[in-house]
Amino acid sequence: MKLSKIFLALGYAVVTAFAFVIALSFGAPPAVAAPESANDVVDQVQKYYTTINQVTATFKQTVHNAQFGTDKTSTGTVWIKKPGKMRWDYVEKKNNADRLKKAFISNGTTLFDVEPDNQQVIKKNLQNNVMPVAVTFLYGKGDLKKDFNAQLDTSSGYGQKGDFVLKLTPKQPSAQYKTLYLVIDSKDFHAKESIVVDSSNNVNHFQFFGVDSAKPINDNSFEFDQRSVPNYQMIDADSPSSIKSATP
Repeated sequence: MKLSKIFLALGYAVVTAFAFVIALSFGAPPAVAAPESANDVVDQVQKYYTTINQVTATFKQTVHNAQFGTDKTSTGTVWIKKPGKMRWDYVEKKNNADRLKKAFISNGTTLFDVEPDNQQVIKKNLQNNVMPVAVTFLYGKGDLKKDFNAQLDTSSGYGQKGDFVLKLTPKQPSAQYKTLYLVIDSKDFHAKESIVVDSSNNVNHFQFFGVDSAKPINDNSFEFDQRSVPNYQMIDADSPSSIKSATP
């Protein structure tokens, strides 16, 4: 199964959006000259990113389906830790208690999509795949200016007065994203929101809250023990049967 299809199946837009913004919402850096262009803002964003080791935050995700004109909102908690570790827990309220709806867990080499409702887990090996820049940027690699055309946006309606709104357009066409928007606080350059618009004009909008870069994160949070869900179906996305089933 191709990696691009795996990311689509596992909620690729989640990874795409977060790779650009979650690690940026830290304390204010030393004062810098006011940016004069989109590339200046991108430089500050990437400068911030190089200082990041870990982060925890809650999130609100709103997905707009362009074809049907519908919106779906989800909430949860995300943990990110270099190099390449991440965990997204989507939760919902049930009987006045939080219930895990789904989770995406990666230790940097393997990605697990845990789906309690379907009682299944999809596993993907990340070691031998060419990762999109939206993901490699999360690992401290990749170059936004090399892979995207950047401009300061004033017409999308995103952000508030005084914010910088970056509009990033991939230089190479991508099915996963047509346009990426980052709403950047002009005072300290932290990212307040991210918006992903895909090739079908569906919109994936993230807002992040309570960002904490100081709280330690145990590496065990990024591991998944298959024995913990003995009744779940385990699907290996790299197996020949999965590859065959994914072929159009």
